Amino acid sequence: MIRKLPETQARRHRAIVLDEINHSYLVGMVDPSDILALDDISKILKKPIRQAIVKENDVLRVFDQVYRHTDEISSRASELHDDLLGVDDRLSNDDDDDDDEAAAANEAPVVRLLESIFKDAIQVRASDIHIEPDEEVLRIRQRVDGVLNEYVMKEKRIVGALVLRLKLMAKLNISEKRLPQDGRFQLNIVGKKIDVRLSTMPIQYGESVVMRLLERNDQLLKLDELGFPEKILKRLKYYMARPHGMILVTGPTGSGKSTTLYACLSELNKAENKIITVEDPVEYSLPRINQVQVNPKINLTFATVLRSALRQDPHIVMIGEMRDQETAEIGLRAAMTGHLVFSTLHTNDAISSAVRLIDMGTESYLAAAALRVVIAQRLVRKLCPDCSIGYDPTEQERSWLLSIADESIFKSEFKTSRGCQRCNNSGYHGRMGVYEFLELEGEMLDALRDNQPTRFSQLAKISSGYIPLIKSALDQAIAGKTSLEEVFRVAGDLEESAN
Repeated sequence: MIRKLPETQARRHRAIVLDEINHSYLVGMVDPSDILALDDISKILKKPIRQAIVKENDVLRVFDQVYRHTDEISSRASELHDDLLGVDDRLSNDDDDDDDEAAAANEAPVVRLLESIFKDAIQVRASDIHIEPDEEVLRIRQRVDGVLNEYVMKEKRIVGALVLRLKLMAKLNISEKRLPQDGRFQLNIVGKKIDVRLSTMPIQYGESVVMRLLERNDQLLKLDELGFPEKILKRLKYYMARPHGMILVTGPTGSGKSTTLYACLSELNKAENKIITVEDPVEYSLPRINQVQVNPKINLTFATVLRSALRQDPHIVMIGEMRDQETAEIGLRAAMTGHLVFSTLHTNDAISSAVRLIDMGTESYLAAAALRVVIAQRLVRKLCPDCSIGYDPTEQERSWLLSIADESIFKSEFKTSRGCQRCNNSGYHGRMGVYEFLELEGEMLDALRDNQPTRFSQLAKISSGYIPLIKSALDQAIAGKTSLEEVFRVAGDLEESAN
């Protein structure tokens, strides 16, 4: 209904079509006394109009939800395709395809197409854009709230110009198509400053490009805003206030580990604390913090930087990721010798993380002496507040819930959602963290020191401070913030990792 009025006229007149009643349209207008706007809208809709008053802020919000840039992208892709055919004609005497693509990549159509792709991604809150050439088509996918949405374009011919233009923007080697490359660049889109992290990879039908979008205008979330349960947050802050020890944050790629680490550093970022980070790459620039980006090409590795960082007299050190034995050992020794160390591991749960350090080759006594807290986390989608409704679990779901809780769980009112315009019919809007929290102490540390992983795991599961991921996710479903579907997804992830 809303799209019956084209976006250009809707935004110009601040008007929105609300309903069709008895062969007439109900049109909401910020200024119903604007006779020229009313006349223009009447000519477009070609039916009698009834007016209603609407707030400007509400109208602009709905515009951003409804008027996607997909039609604009299709139009500009077709324009670029036609332009490339013209370039082919002009360069028909030259057999070098690179010259063809280079000429096209510097022309206006490809710039306009990329601008539309980025605008659409920002509008739907996408965290990543994937550009993937297939045999017959070009696929552009956006990751929104952790889920990929796809639209397919038949103009596969344009992919070379798109990739080449992106390589130029990221200052990559445009003649290298056989090897993966990584780069980054900055954009100003619809008044927002965006950092783009770009990765290219040769695939069967060309080059695949994945871009991570980081909005520089975004304020970093504070620790209190990450959704930690009060009990976990209190214990975490207790360990952050201590002068030494290691705090590990674990989880798969895209689980929000960096956000948690940055929130911790922001909490500790005071004049009396010297903080040094070693990252690959530096995602957010923080004032007063010395951030170092590793560069393996010149042997500026995690271990190399870490050795020098410890000679800079820091109070707090953040290691972006412990990838090898050498980095892990330096980090653990730093945590033993008067430094508070934060780091991440790519493991699936908190209990296996401590054992993983030993599997990497570090001495068990080092892990036992330095490790204080392990936090495993996932991101679950939040139910859209505009279309969430009550939900009764199925028999299969009830059986599963009874395997981890008692009958009282069914006194809770679970929710799901129908899908609406605000959430692009997905039923979800935004994401939140769910956390597993493990404090290492007493007999647990003895088992770790003696390299007894089975006993360590048993003791960890029955320890008083241990909160499993499943319970954290289920608590959010009981509170009506997420769905049982998301809880089952987290549970399935953990079961697969356990197998």
